[in-house]
Amino acid sequence: MHGVRRDKQSKEAIEARKQKEQSKIREYLALTDHVLTRKKNKDYTREALETTTQLLQLNPEFYTIWNYRRLILLNGIFPKSSPTEINDQLSDDLSMTTVALRAHPKVYWIWNHRRWCLENVPTGPGSEGDPDYLGWRQDYWKKEMFVVEKMLDVDARNFLAWSYRRYVLASMPVPRNPKTELAYTKRKIEANFSNFSAWHQRSKILASLWAKGELDEYQSKESEFELIKNAMFTVPEDQSAWIYHRWLVGAGRDKGILEREIDVIKMLLDEQPDSKWCMESMVHYNLLLIKNHSSNVDVPKLTQECRSFLKELRIVDTARTRRYDEIEEELGA
Repeated sequence: MHGVRRDKQSKEAIEARKQKEQSKIREYLALTDHVLTRKKNKDYTREALETTTQLLQLNPEFYTIWNYRRLILLNGIFPKSSPTEINDQLSDDLSMTTVALRAHPKVYWIWNHRRWCLENVPTGPGSEGDPDYLGWRQDYWKKEMFVVEKMLDVDARNFLAWSYRRYVLASMPVPRNPKTELAYTKRKIEANFSNFSAWHQRSKILASLWAKGELDEYQSKESEFELIKNAMFTVPEDQSAWIYHRWLVGAGRDKGILEREIDVIKMLLDEQPDSKWCMESMVHYNLLLIKNHSSNVDVPKLTQECRSFLKELRIVDTARTRRYDEIEEELGA
C-alpha cells in the first residue's frame, strides 16, 4: 500500500521463517504417516482417536481421517462405553467440529461428521415412554438449530449450512412449525435479496405446505410475487430472484399470471434496457404463452419479440450465443 512503510526483513529472519515452515510441514507429514499406519493396523484405541483429533485440527478436509475416526468410535470406543459415556463422547466431537467450523465453515466433511454424531446419539436413560427417553436427542436437535443459525448469521449464503439446516429440520423429534421457517427465510432474503440458498429453502417449504393443503396456494403465491418483485427491481442483475420467479410462475398454464408478470418485467426492462435476465425472462415467458395459449395470443408478434430479444442477448451475453441460437431454432422458420 502507498504511504505504508515496509520493514525490510533480514536474510536471517527470512531463513528462520523458512525453517519454521519446513519444520511444520515435516511434523504434519510425520503425523499423517503415523495416523495412516494406525488405520492400516486397525488400531481402534483411545490413543488412536487422539491422534485423529490432532491431525484433523491441522487439516479438517482430510476425509479419510474422519472416516477412520468413526471406525475407532464404532469399533473401539462405543462397544466398551455406557450410553452416558457415548453421549459424552459425541458431545465432545460436536464441540470439536463447532470449533473447526468457525475457521472452515464450508468444509463438507465437518458438517458430515456432525450429522453422523447426531445419527448415533443413544436414547436417554429410562424406558420408552419416559419423558427422559428421548431427552438427549431432543436437546441435540435444539443445539444444532442454534449452531446452524449462528453460522448463517456469519454467512447467510453458506449453502452447506442451509443444507444442514434442512437436515436438522427434517430430523427434529418435535417438528418445527413450517411457518416459523418461512418467517426465518423471509428475514434472510430481505437482508440480502441475492441469498439464493434462502430462496431455495423457501421454495421447499412452500411446496410442502401446498402439497399438504396447509397453506392457500393462490393467496400465498400472490404474496410471493410481491416479494420477488421487490427483489427483481432491487438487484435485477442477480440470478437468485429470477430463478425463484420462474419457479413461482411454473409451467405457465395460467395465462393471466403469465401476462401480468410479463408486464412487470417490461416495466423493469424500461429501466434496465441491457438487463440479460429481463430479456431472458421475456423470451422464456413468451415461449410459455406460445406453447400453452397459442389459440388466444398473437403468436407471430410474440415470436418476433423473442427473436429481437435473442438478438440483443447475443450481444450482451456472448458466452451463451450457442444457447440463444438453439432457442431461436425452437421458434421455427
